[in-house]
Amino acid sequence: MNKEQDILLKEGKMLPVMEHFYTLQGEGAHTGKAAYFIRLGGCDVGCHWCDVKESWDPELHPLMNTTEIAETAAKHCKTIVLTGGEPLMWNLDILTSKLKELGCTVHIETSGAYPMSGQLDWITLSPKKTGLPKEEIYQKANELKVIIFNNHDFAFAEEQAAKVSENCKLYLQSEWSKRNDMYPKITDFILEHPEWQASVQTHKYLNIP
Repeated sequence: MNKEQDILLKEGKMLPVMEHFYTLQGEGAHTGKAAYFIRLGGCDVGCHWCDVKESWDPELHPLMNTTEIAETAAKHCKTIVLTGGEPLMWNLDILTSKLKELGCTVHIETSGAYPMSGQLDWITLSPKKTGLPKEEIYQKANELKVIIFNNHDFAFAEEQAAKVSENCKLYLQSEWSKRNDMYPKITDFILEHPEWQASVQTHKYLNIP
């Protein structure tokens, strides 16, 4: 990356894009809805069970002009999901401003480990023990999605739920490789704590991106 590219990256005029694609949202409150995903490279939260570890190193992914990626996304769909990696590693002001100008609703999926940026309509907060969310994001989150990998994660989920607003939707989602063990436990937990809901990675069952 040269000096000029580094400046454009910091300004948010260019972003490292791992992939972008049109599909159905597979998880959480908007499951089943058509959405255009923009997956940004770069993440240092370091979840050992991450299913997109290839997104971690931003230098592996090409820098794309922010306005161009926004225009491409908006041609397909008006619901845009920013994901990663960790999208809040980057300045999202220009990208989201352009998407809003084009009539889009902007969703983000984030660990919350970095400061907020951008104009966001729906915030999915998926906190990780390895990099806890910034305090500022808890009250702004529209849904809290906690990944359940082991039994200790239920207590972590309750700790995180205590920090979000009363209007925030609460979801428990099994880590994919543990789903046969964890969904029965998630079911039992939700029956005892009905403020929670189950989230399932339906896109994996549908065999879509």
